[in-house]
Amino acid sequence: MKDRQALLRRLPSVDSLLARSEVQQLVRDYSRDLVVGAIRWQLNEARRAILASALVDIGEGALVQGAAGELRRQQKSTLSPVINATGVIIHTNLGRALLSKSAQAAILAAAGVYNTLEFDLETGKRGSRLAQASGILRDLTGAEDALVVNNNASALILILSGLAKGRQVIISRGQLVEIGGGFRIPAILSESGAELVEVGTTNRTRIADYEDGLSEGSAMLLRVHSSNFKQVGFVEQPSLQELTALAREHGLLAVDDLGSGALLDTARFGLDHEPTIQESVAAGVDLVCFSGDKLLGGPQAGIIVGKADALARLKRHPLARALRVDKLTYAALIATLEHYRRDEALEQIPVWRMISRSPNDIRTTAERWAAQVGGAVVSGESTVGGGSLPGTALPTALLALECDSPNRALEKLRGADPPVIARIAENRVLLDPRTVLPEQEADLLTALESVI
Repeated sequence: MKDRQALLRRLPSVDSLLARSEVQQLVRDYSRDLVVGAIRWQLNEARRAILASALVDIGEGALVQGAAGELRRQQKSTLSPVINATGVIIHTNLGRALLSKSAQAAILAAAGVYNTLEFDLETGKRGSRLAQASGILRDLTGAEDALVVNNNASALILILSGLAKGRQVIISRGQLVEIGGGFRIPAILSESGAELVEVGTTNRTRIADYEDGLSEGSAMLLRVHSSNFKQVGFVEQPSLQELTALAREHGLLAVDDLGSGALLDTARFGLDHEPTIQESVAAGVDLVCFSGDKLLGGPQAGIIVGKADALARLKRHPLARALRVDKLTYAALIATLEHYRRDEALEQIPVWRMISRSPNDIRTTAERWAAQVGGAVVSGESTVGGGSLPGTALPTALLALECDSPNRALEKLRGADPPVIARIAENRVLLDPRTVLPEQEADLLTALESVI
């Protein structure tokens, strides 16, 4: 006990540590209050260590280093860049779709100067932000009008609240999906004030089931695309054209929730065909809603396209203001959509560049990594992710590393700067070049050399 007390008495004061030249530099880099707080934290840690029988004389230099490390930890953003070596292209946990260089530049441009978010240059009067992306969305999809809100779940809530509140929405039991994060279609319907009417069975629903579910209170036929799961075997669903025709016959609205929102045909790349926005519009539905940050490859947004009269009603609804997006989202979205209009999506939008990357090109990259850090190159699969195209995969080449403890290796890779996110299979650490950006390769290899 006497030894502990002696060590405690030898701990320096806050003021004596503040007088050191390296601490004065910390004060200039951060602030006096932050540095004092970090020093006090480090001194408390030292006291706890001594009282826990760690009879080590902790010098001033070690205390200063500990305080400096605490300051760096405090200042580090919780939204940190990482290297995605998992092979999951639209990785929800890692921020979903990456933005193109043009979209990134558009955000910076919109953020740094005043702009025409709600200003009409021709009249010199106030304009409407709701018209910002409408023109290019009409051109690309063939729809009469468009509206952008903050995500696809809010797009669906706005549609149901604005067009079916207090009335019945008919949906197949096979489409009562959970869209992620515990959000379920029945719960969204309930919150919107619409009444859910389930028809058909889990695996088979026919157009006659929808017709049998109609009543005086019916307002809408809703199709929810099963973008995050797949039904196989003895299954049946009516076509979108059949649903639209039935809705027209009875004066109802036909709405299609596509979820992922593809503007390109995924079958071109060996994947299953994902229903496109253009196909839904061509089928004659009143409204189609989808995400901006999945297969579209843009910022987080919920996009609604369709008939002008239905969208006009939504734009007047009070929720439209509550769910509206800001100038940065519009800037990134419009820049992303321009890539489609210019037929350059495969080259410029990271999601599509990764999807369309050839297996041979990926193998060449994996072999280059193996030549530098060791390991074997093996065949594997990449996935699209983000609740898109479940059960389908893209052929890839993986760098496979043998480790005594793969889980410990992953932990160390997550501690690199920047962190590397990889995966484990058959007791090996696997890294997929498909989702690693070219400018991140040097950092990845440095991390691998220091960890593996």
